[in-house]
Amino acid sequence: EGVHCGDDVAKKIPSAIMLSGDMPNPNSFPFKTASFTIDDGTTIEIGEDLMKRALQYSETSGIPELLSWLKDLQKSLHNPPTANYSPDQGQMEICVTTGSQEGLCKVFDMLVNPGDNVLLDDPNYTGTLAALKALGANIVRVPSDKSGIIPKALKDILFKWRPENGKKPKFLYIIPNGSNPAGISLSTDRKKEIYQLAREYDFLIIEDDPYYFLQFVKTKAPTFLSMDVDGRVIRSDSFSKIISAGLRLGFLTGPKPLIDRIVLHMQVSTIHTSTFTQASDLDLLQTNGLILVVEFYRAQRNTMLAAADKWLKDLADWYVPTAGMFLWIKIKGISDTHQLVMEKALEKGICLVPGRGFHRDSSEPSPYVRASFSFASPIQIDQAFQKLAELIRENMKC
Repeated sequence: EGVHCGDDVAKKIPSAIMLSGDMPNPNSFPFKTASFTIDDGTTIEIGEDLMKRALQYSETSGIPELLSWLKDLQKSLHNPPTANYSPDQGQMEICVTTGSQEGLCKVFDMLVNPGDNVLLDDPNYTGTLAALKALGANIVRVPSDKSGIIPKALKDILFKWRPENGKKPKFLYIIPNGSNPAGISLSTDRKKEIYQLAREYDFLIIEDDPYYFLQFVKTKAPTFLSMDVDGRVIRSDSFSKIISAGLRLGFLTGPKPLIDRIVLHMQVSTIHTSTFTQASDLDLLQTNGLILVVEFYRAQRNTMLAAADKWLKDLADWYVPTAGMFLWIKIKGISDTHQLVMEKALEKGICLVPGRGFHRDSSEPSPYVRASFSFASPIQIDQAFQKLAELIRENMKC
């Protein structure tokens, strides 16, 4: 796989004299061992032999042991129908990426030509909007409400599609749990309706689910991947929210013909995700399993909701997020929050994000602000919302 084939030869023929490889000699690497202490006091050791491998080039799609662990994870969590398909039928395949953003960008690069139509709900993640606009995609806005994309509205768009609108949409991009910025999660019924529309109108679903493990519900709704009988879902997962954002580890799950194309792209760009990161995270996962942090984020969410009820009740509206890290707040009596957030809020020492940047047309006025409950302390959240309430009243008087 890829250009670093000498290592494969060495494994198959241990007695071979290696003159073909283009890998550096591991004896020249300065780091010999490493150890990590995790929250429960457990120490993870990376010995000299493993360190030589962790600092070396590796397979583009991911180190085999991690890929195996991830495939078992996806089967246990989602039981994808495609897991038992043949490769040409769209067999489930996985590749490890340098964070989920790299994977998504490579998915978009693979699928989008200038002028192609793609389906998104509005508001949406700024990184996705920027990536699609850069590729020349025509973003078709799908109406949504407090429960996410409205299937009937999606069907109306597709049913009324005419040749003068261009080619039919290639895919629907969706964050199904705790969407950024609105904090919305799709119900099981809506997912089923949307998947059936994908079958009827023949488009792919890009399921970007970084907040899957940050769901504040007893029973998680089934994923699009779990419904995928056709091999039309590409799912993006991330360890950024539950292990580390800085280690940059994500993975894509989807039909083998498409994942193989992404791997080819990686071979001529990033080559592979950091072997050291993969080996370190694999050791952690094999030792401790997934370290779930959902209770921390649930408490943070509840703190922010209490502060909102205390200070913003008559000044703003919001939905209770059932997943993720964000509260999407609609300020009453203010048509556009951009100046309020970017100038006046900063003067009061509050950092928020104005709503307009999350819309397809970022020049459109937006009465919304996004507040994240991931980082600030309970005292800071309360103080920030008190200041925000003061600021809204001052602005409404002007």
